[in-house]
Amino acid sequence: MTTEAGIVRPPAGAQAVRRALDVLHCFHDNGPDLSASDLARRLGLSTSTAHRLARTLLGAGFLDQDARTARYRLGPAMTELGRLSYHQRGLHLAAPELSDLAERTGATAELALRSGSHVVIVAGGPVTPKVGLRRPLHSTAPGRVLLAWPPTDGAGARTPPSPYASAERPQAEPPAQDAESARVREAGYALDDGERAHGVRTVAVPVLARAGHARFALALRTHPDLLTDARLDRYLAQARACARALEVLLLAPAERRDPAERAG
Repeated sequence: MTTEAGIVRPPAGAQAVRRALDVLHCFHDNGPDLSASDLARRLGLSTSTAHRLARTLLGAGFLDQDARTARYRLGPAMTELGRLSYHQRGLHLAAPELSDLAERTGATAELALRSGSHVVIVAGGPVTPKVGLRRPLHSTAPGRVLLAWPPTDGAGARTPPSPYASAERPQAEPPAQDAESARVREAGYALDDGERAHGVRTVAVPVLARAGHARFALALRTHPDLLTDARLDRYLAQARACARALEVLLLAPAERRDPAERAG
């Protein structure tokens, strides 16, 4: 909405929608169920406001509530939309490829995509208590791959500041981030030596779109004793072979046809 003075204002109700979405984002860390006061504390809202938002989402099926504790968790509508998105993106087709890659390498195989300043694991890998599916882009091997192969229009080439930057790996300034992305792109992969989790080593490669940007990042995560420098090339060869298969497999059926055929 634009006023006569040319000031752009959000449409009516946009703040309520934004707050409702913020409530849902509180569950990203896969932690325990949350009370209204927990939500209020995380969002900097009054408990009564958080309670009203939670009740609205509960009524729409986006949250569920434990009848005994009155605490909230993600609801059936979120499950339905998640499954639909999973299939619409063709990710169910990637699962057998990732399982085979994991069996051949002895590592955990994961597929990730970008969501704002985070990388989100969308296929493969376990979802364990207190471990969510998202990580800061700048501090993970899959995230650095997604930064190194941004969309060709330049959108998303740099990541906005992350609230999760750590002392071990602080948020990179733009020049340093550009230099790191250039190094990753030249090498063709990114390597994480336990920067997010001690005793874990991760290597990631891009799953490229036809336009040349990384639609996804494919990662192999395992113990440093397995993913040694001497074995790195073998792991990379396996990951790259899987990534090439996924580049075709995850295309929409119409995109798999020859460009001349599509034009005709």
